[in-house]
Amino acid sequence: MTEHCPVAVFDLGKTNSKLFVIDGKGNVVAERRAKPVWRDHGDIRVLDDEALFSWMQDELSQAVEAHGVRHVTFSAHGCTFALIGKGELCHPILDYEQEPPASVAARIDPLIPPFSETYSPRLPLGLNYGRHILWLQDRDPSTLDATDAILAYPQFWSWKFSGRATSEVSYLACHSHLWAPLADDFSSLVDQEGWRAKMPDLVSAGSSLGTYPVTAAGETVEVMVHNGVHDSNSALFYYRSVGFDDFTLISTGTWVIIFNQACPLNALDRERDMLANVTVDHAPAATIRFMGGREYDVASQGWTKPISIEAVEAVIAKGSFALPSFAAGGPFPGSEGHFLGPAVEGEERAAVALLYVILMTDLSLDLIRSQNDIVIDGGLVKADLYAPLLAALRDQTVFTSANPEGSAFGAAALVFRQSNVRPFKNECERIRAVEIAGLGDYRREWRRRATELRRDVSQPAMLSEGIR
Repeated sequence: MTEHCPVAVFDLGKTNSKLFVIDGKGNVVAERRAKPVWRDHGDIRVLDDEALFSWMQDELSQAVEAHGVRHVTFSAHGCTFALIGKGELCHPILDYEQEPPASVAARIDPLIPPFSETYSPRLPLGLNYGRHILWLQDRDPSTLDATDAILAYPQFWSWKFSGRATSEVSYLACHSHLWAPLADDFSSLVDQEGWRAKMPDLVSAGSSLGTYPVTAAGETVEVMVHNGVHDSNSALFYYRSVGFDDFTLISTGTWVIIFNQACPLNALDRERDMLANVTVDHAPAATIRFMGGREYDVASQGWTKPISIEAVEAVIAKGSFALPSFAAGGPFPGSEGHFLGPAVEGEERAAVALLYVILMTDLSLDLIRSQNDIVIDGGLVKADLYAPLLAALRDQTVFTSANPEGSAFGAAALVFRQSNVRPFKNECERIRAVEIAGLGDYRREWRRRATELRRDVSQPAMLSEGIR
């Protein structure tokens, strides 16, 4: 590829799918959005993959015609997989937000490898997608018998467009139970269940796989298809590619996912949704996460307007709190999200929800032993007060990205890397802390109440070091 050739990146989220066309100077020259459809299929929910594929085909054709795109790649949300046999899906792609029946869980959960091997905590729903593969196998063993290839979600789309089945380490190792980071190999679960032969060869994210014919302006153009990548790991690669080295990444969207490679793996607490991700270059990366974007939507009752400093100060003065958790996963398993203190509505309720997400982030940074610079990427960058309030709580330098689409930029950077092209520059902005009356006391009280809540659900005591 030439340094001026644009790349089409499909950045596929759970609730929003996006196309970015990124040129050889690192500029976004086009952007499109769609919502994936998750539909009922008997007693389970699955992806309408054909509807999403149709949208992707149409958008790629337009990108080829309008912008001269000749390369396409994929960045995708975690916890999702496809079973392929004889060139088609053996089963529809599962929605990861569904729990296997208790009787099934009792049979399959003892098969899961120990945390010391996979550094994947045992999580509910399909947050360990190896567990969902076991569920499908339990439902109907013939499904796995007919499967030629188990594909991670971005690799499904790479295969769909190129015809070549691959595996990729950043997605395989993302709390799936399928990868052993220290061994840099598939886990014992894969061999125990006889799945190794169904795992395609590992190929680096961004690698060329084959071409896809696109008809544009009456001509057929062969677009090079590149191997996809896990979205948060893609963001991690992007910020490394622009010069960050020793830093903590807060990747935000439906999930708030925090990476700190300076944290030793022996500090990970499997009871608190802490795990080892693996970078695109096979290096373990200590991680903690919670479903911050989803929790904000639930706790704020869908508030989408700006939140003023005055509203934040008002709820702090009132002593209104939101306590975990408002979605599955995260550092407070077994506790149900709720509000305490004087009732709040509208913008004030949203302010409490925002403080909740910030305080969960702050606590998670302590748990992951973050003391280096912080980079915030993704949707919460657009929430005006998220970064300044977090900066007010941390004795660390906090940066936000000028363009908070790190997962898409990272996927493009991985493609450009194949030709030693480095179009992206570090345009991150250092964030100034905002001064909020009573914030420190509010934080201490929130942590006290959260500690009591955690003890009430019979979990180990919360880490308290780092509270200032």
